[in-house]
Amino acid sequence: MRAIDITAPGGPEVLEWREVPDPRPEQGEVVIEVTAAGVNRADVHQRRGFYDPPPGAPPYPGLEVSGVVAEVGDGVEGFRPGDEVCALLAGGGYAERVAVPWQQLMPVPDGVSPVRAAALPEVACTVWSNVFMLARLRRGETLLVHGGASGIGTFAVQLAKALGSRVVTTVGSAEKARRLTELGADEVVNYREEDFADRLSADVILDIIGAKYLAQNIRALNTGGRMVTIGLQGGAKAELDLGALLTKRASIHGTTLRARPVDEKGAIVRSVVDNVWPLVSAGALRPVVYAEVPMAEAAEAHRMLDSGEHIGKILLVR
Repeated sequence: MRAIDITAPGGPEVLEWREVPDPRPEQGEVVIEVTAAGVNRADVHQRRGFYDPPPGAPPYPGLEVSGVVAEVGDGVEGFRPGDEVCALLAGGGYAERVAVPWQQLMPVPDGVSPVRAAALPEVACTVWSNVFMLARLRRGETLLVHGGASGIGTFAVQLAKALGSRVVTTVGSAEKARRLTELGADEVVNYREEDFADRLSADVILDIIGAKYLAQNIRALNTGGRMVTIGLQGGAKAELDLGALLTKRASIHGTTLRARPVDEKGAIVRSVVDNVWPLVSAGALRPVVYAEVPMAEAAEAHRMLDSGEHIGKILLVR
């Protein structure tokens, strides 16, 4: 088969479409014939040499795909060749085929095309597991989403609104603010023009920035607030005012999804199918897709992501 290989750590130009060994399903795995793959910030970190795949994962980037089940290994439950699926991966999505534990497969939601289904697994599992399973966002509470125009941001805004929360977000341009308002955000702050903590407060914060926003995030938390940090785009180290955290009886969680054991990922996937997929099928939320790029041109997709101008997801399509 062919896959996008990272020839050396570096810029988008190191991504090369080349012949690689075909995957074979191990015990409990299926092989998916890939229709499309989502492009994520983690793929950029891997390309730059900062985020190696976990042990046993394919070396090629790609944390989510849609496609058709092509082969089924021993011990697989509920899936057979020909099923249309999307899947959460530990790696290997930028390829014609990928092997994945069956627990990480999901049916394509009704009303979503086979291509656009690739925009769902990573964002749905990330948002649901962090905002709702971990931080326990409740109806009537306020969620603050940083990076609202990202794939995760556009999905988090829609999902929290669909479940009855107030949603506020930060963006870097007027066009992104307009689009997030259309998706349901109640208030949008342009972080280039003002300090979000001067205007916004929240019960739950979904943070992709890390160190740069730590002090402001603590200021913005309501009493009893919960912050979940899932990215470090603004650095990994900062001084924490524990007094402010104690006064607010607040909590901070740091999580990742990629390296979790299969059983943990499977539990998240099942919860997403039970709780989120019905909303997708009903049209209450939809994947926001900025561009569909041929998989062989993954370097161009990475240039789009690096530019920061996109709104929603970028997909690689075969």
